[in-house]
Amino acid sequence: MHISEGILSPPVLLGGGLLCILGTWYGLKRLHADHVPKVAILSAAFFVGSLIHVPLGPSNVHLVLNGLLGIILGWAAFPAILIGLLFQAVFFQFGGLTVLGVNTVNMALPALLASALFSPASRSRSKRLTLTAFLAGGGAVLGSGVLVALSLALTGQEFLPAAQIILAAHLPVMVIEGLISAAALHFIIKVRPEILV
Repeated sequence: MHISEGILSPPVLLGGGLLCILGTWYGLKRLHADHVPKVAILSAAFFVGSLIHVPLGPSNVHLVLNGLLGIILGWAAFPAILIGLLFQAVFFQFGGLTVLGVNTVNMALPALLASALFSPASRSRSKRLTLTAFLAGGGAVLGSGVLVALSLALTGQEFLPAAQIILAAHLPVMVIEGLISAAALHFIIKVRPEILV
């Protein structure tokens, strides 16, 4: 779901860059030193998960894992996603440096929404915890797809067909991400619930 360089208009790039700076600053401000290893491990998981591309129609799809990152890291998902995307841009030319801010915001904002959705359920330890984790994980991918489509639409109407294709191609990924998030969080809550935000 990376947007490549040379596509977005300067106002969209500037807006995304500013939102990325604010989100990353706030995420780093709230990050406790003892949580840095957890953020590093999850940033690495995001980096690796996003490298496995599966051709689907005119596009490629891949795991995003932003919902899981948001649920576990909260605001620290912003710097974790930024680092993962930076390494992908530098080492593999996925996305690019000029669109790094927009791509980070497109992944990190839905991660924060997933955290907001899951946190009340995890505190109550309700029986719907697995369903909430599924919706948070899949919903984060849906949110990222919508933000990518919005970024393209704000640049120009000619990008609307591409935005629709990208969103449709990620529908199967939403289900897979939901299942991964539900399974991972079910395990975490049984074994180490203290690592959740």
